[in-house]
Amino acid sequence: MKILKTSTLRGPNYWSIRRPKLILIRLDLEDLAEKFSNEIPGFYEGLSQTLPSLVEHYCSRDHRGGFFERVKEGTLMGHIIEHVALELQELAGMPVGFGRTRSTSEFGVYNVVFEYIDEQAGRYAGRAAIRLCQSIIETGSYPEEELAQDIADLADLKANGALGPSTETIIKEAEARNIPWSLLSARAMVQLGYGVNQRRIQATLTQNSGILGVELACDKEGTKTILRNAGVPVPRGTVIQYLEDLESGITEVGGFPIVIKPLDGNHGRGITIDINSWVEAEEAYDLASAASKTKSVIIERYYSGNDHRILVVNGKLVAVAERIPAHVIGDGRSTIEELIEDTNNHPDRGDGHDNVLTKIIIDRTASVVLQRQGFSLGTILEKGEMAYLRATANLSTGGIAIDRTDEIHPENIWIAERVSKLIGLDIAGIDVVTKDISKPLKEVDGVIVEVNAAPGFRMHAAPSRGLPRNVGAPVLDMLYANTPSPRIPIIAITGTNGKTTTTRLTAHIYRQTGQVVGYTTTDGIYLGEYLVEKGDNTGPLSAGVILQDPTVEVAVLECARGGILRSGLAFDSCDVGIVLNVAADHLGLGDIDTIEQMAKVKAVVAETVAPKGHAVLNADDPLVAAMAANVRGRVAYFSMDPNNELIREHLRRDGLVAIYENEYLSIIEGEWNLKIEKAENIPITMAGKAPFMIANALAASLAAFAQGVDIELIRQGVRTFKPSVAQTPGRMNLFKFDGYNALVDYAHNPAGYRAVGDFVKNWDGAKIGVVGGPGDRRNEDLIELGQLAASTFDYIIVKEDDDKRGREHGEVADLIVQGINEVNSNVPMEVMLDEVKAINHGLDEAKSRGNNALMVVFPESVTKAIELIEASGTPQE
Repeated sequence: MKILKTSTLRGPNYWSIRRPKLILIRLDLEDLAEKFSNEIPGFYEGLSQTLPSLVEHYCSRDHRGGFFERVKEGTLMGHIIEHVALELQELAGMPVGFGRTRSTSEFGVYNVVFEYIDEQAGRYAGRAAIRLCQSIIETGSYPEEELAQDIADLADLKANGALGPSTETIIKEAEARNIPWSLLSARAMVQLGYGVNQRRIQATLTQNSGILGVELACDKEGTKTILRNAGVPVPRGTVIQYLEDLESGITEVGGFPIVIKPLDGNHGRGITIDINSWVEAEEAYDLASAASKTKSVIIERYYSGNDHRILVVNGKLVAVAERIPAHVIGDGRSTIEELIEDTNNHPDRGDGHDNVLTKIIIDRTASVVLQRQGFSLGTILEKGEMAYLRATANLSTGGIAIDRTDEIHPENIWIAERVSKLIGLDIAGIDVVTKDISKPLKEVDGVIVEVNAAPGFRMHAAPSRGLPRNVGAPVLDMLYANTPSPRIPIIAITGTNGKTTTTRLTAHIYRQTGQVVGYTTTDGIYLGEYLVEKGDNTGPLSAGVILQDPTVEVAVLECARGGILRSGLAFDSCDVGIVLNVAADHLGLGDIDTIEQMAKVKAVVAETVAPKGHAVLNADDPLVAAMAANVRGRVAYFSMDPNNELIREHLRRDGLVAIYENEYLSIIEGEWNLKIEKAENIPITMAGKAPFMIANALAASLAAFAQGVDIELIRQGVRTFKPSVAQTPGRMNLFKFDGYNALVDYAHNPAGYRAVGDFVKNWDGAKIGVVGGPGDRRNEDLIELGQLAASTFDYIIVKEDDDKRGREHGEVADLIVQGINEVNSNVPMEVMLDEVKAINHGLDEAKSRGNNALMVVFPESVTKAIELIEASGTPQE
């Protein structure tokens, strides 16, 4: 078996709308192409012994053990690899269940599709599944140590790719509220929402977190000074930078017991508490100094009591947790080291932040803490006796948390909320030492020892004991307090032909509203009237540029076949999904071999429409009209035929439609019949002579109307949008000169040629065609281009693209010529493979004929073609 290609899908896609995260492996089964699993000696036995947990896979049998039944009866290897890849991820702690395996038109080659949680782990699982199956085929087994290593590697990939527990708490709440999110490319930042309604977080820092407050919280002594001056109870303390100042510092805070910690520390690093001797103080100083970037050390008076963390969000208390340092409890027979090992084996403990609790690490700090209690790692504790491994209660060093939210005294709530405002933090973690959180601090000699920016949420969201608190909710309430929606309107546009023109026209209509419109096309990425990046930008990465831009109020996104197949869509849902048409183009590429399969690709946009959105579908195209069956939202149709039966039926049900009738573009809904404009007054329709452009205008107008754009603004938009080089480069660009004309259109498939031909046939004057086609199209498509050219033009010049796309020099031209001869062998024709020479020759021919002659070119390079045409003469207005 051989992997030919691996793709990672990250959005709604050809294989699934609801399961966007999929791995797609194009797999050549080679000599296993026709060999079923029951024909491979020992394979069933080897697989069932290696992965007995596959018994839980129902497969198509709808019962436990169904997949094993399929293997025993006989199924192909691609199907087995799909299930193994899923199960390997399950065993590594990543619950997945969706998969598909389908044959391609290439013998023995299959598309194996399966779900993933982490994309790196998903890709690894695919490779490991192939290794495992190949080993069983060849040897009857897969070594246990290799399987264990695969699962361990997958678990590591999962951990490395996971969000931190605090971030995950906010993300889970965002997903529950249907707020889209994405990772940004720097500093572990996460974007919530789209465009102008986006919000950004970094762990529990938000875009509302002021730098003054964050910097002050990082300055422990400065924080205490602000709080002390405001009458808040804080420990007495001082800052030193040299060991020789230690003695005077201890005296300044009132002598032992004391706390020594780094000035700029976090996560409990370098802190020693309850110090009662000079020897302990010196050791604590060295520890704190090593943990401080500035080598500055705080000496504080030690206050006895329990460690509590109070979480305040947007000035309101949301959770309280008591934190207990890492510890073990004796059983009367085990050493402390054995008790630590047993504690770390608990399923709730993991490395770092990848579980509810963190494993306890045996290090110098743990040994020092044990020594101060009179213990060592070899000590056997009495049953019920407790030994601490850390002086501080941070969860990141193995501590546990107990929820105390319902127990805190109202006065302490008032103090905590006041403290968050005094320091200036939108999210504050306030550390309090008190013997009893249910009593006012002043009554029990309690103090606030620290205020933390970017506090951890794990202790509140998943306490060791007590009620979990949804601390992500108040964060989102704060971020979206004055914004009704985290989303912006998304209009997604697909089809075989007309996508770019319709995208530009839709964006132009929306710009009449005064909003900032971001849009993507085959020409580039645009923000308002400015070009961000030139080139073909119709995939999810380009759409992401628009959705991540904080100035964009409306997104209009051209969605081409290639991006949908390679990566899926960039968004989870859209407000309007336009499908213009489906025609025979790009067939034979990306395992899309039939027009029905191509329709399924285009249908992804329609099926991604939100329940309250609209799918705008072409009622004149049966493949497009049929997509309505799987649309979650509402359906609106457009048609060039007012008598289209589907349109009439939709209107009987009070549906929304746009039609071309009596030379007018109109929108009809219920009793309302709104005329947009007469076609001849809409520049893009070429005075009403380009039917396919009328259809594009109908779709764009209908999409805007469905989203609530005023009809007057729609009318203004279609009137002022011109098919010029500036507005629509390469889309029906007509240049008028003295005595001759030139038309540039990027049509490169039969449907596009046919649409341009409908306009050209009505031209009054000689018609010269400079024709060609992309080399990666099917032979029959290139022949059809020739047939269409023969029925459209009086004189034909056949050229070729510079990029042959795998064809031999002259091969594309030969096929086009074949098509021309099949229809009209008498039409004057020349073969001139070089595109520049062909265009110049076509222009010379048009000039020589005069009398309003029209030269039409279907170029590979739109930019070059336009340069040549503009250089041929002085265009007329």
